[in-house]
Amino acid sequence: MAVTASFLLCSILLIAGLLSAEPQQPQSPLITIFNGASTQQLDLIYELHKAEIIPTVLDEFIPQYTIDATWSEKKNITAAYGNTLPVSATQEAPKIKLTRNQNSQFVSNPRPQLTLIITDPDAPSRDNPEWSEVCHWIVTFPTSRAPTEPNVEIATEGEDVMPYKPPGPPPKTGKHRYVLVALAPLNQTTETLALTPPGERKRWGYERERTGLRRWMGEMGLGVVGANFIYEQDEEQ
Repeated sequence: MAVTASFLLCSILLIAGLLSAEPQQPQSPLITIFNGASTQQLDLIYELHKAEIIPTVLDEFIPQYTIDATWSEKKNITAAYGNTLPVSATQEAPKIKLTRNQNSQFVSNPRPQLTLIITDPDAPSRDNPEWSEVCHWIVTFPTSRAPTEPNVEIATEGEDVMPYKPPGPPPKTGKHRYVLVALAPLNQTTETLALTPPGERKRWGYERERTGLRRWMGEMGLGVVGANFIYEQDEEQ
């Protein structure tokens, strides 16, 4: 495990080095000052690679926010970096908490409008993802509710851009990855974003399979600042 953590730390430091090695274009990713990765951040990056979410769904990124998604506190139904949840337990939208990481710093905008999405890259199955990606949720949080200090959480209803569609993996299609991603504006604007929902859920309204989040967030001018994920599968396998 020590080897894995060291490897991941080197990888993240390399990313941070690349961000500062050459002059960046105005629309480069959000400026982050990286003062060392926490165990939680290293675990996240490791699990995203292990599950092939990086590079299938996301490109490399430095986590700036931690996503906590809870469907039931009483039954401990939460997203935990690749845990498996029963389909019946996630039929209502989860409560979201976004925590700003201590080594994260927005240089010109400490209060960005944050947006959270859930996408399924395994529709109808991981072996045959011809419908992927499927958009399950887009919810955005007003800038006034974004955390401005490290370790500060927000828990808010948010405003739906695309209403929550509960997971419903078809029978005999194995486990599906449901990926939660936190997004923030690349230009660090303080103005309210006017986000456009996808034309449809399948492939996020685009024509090609394995298309979705990357293209949509590019069109919206958003970048990845956090992630989490769960697995779900139908009882009939």
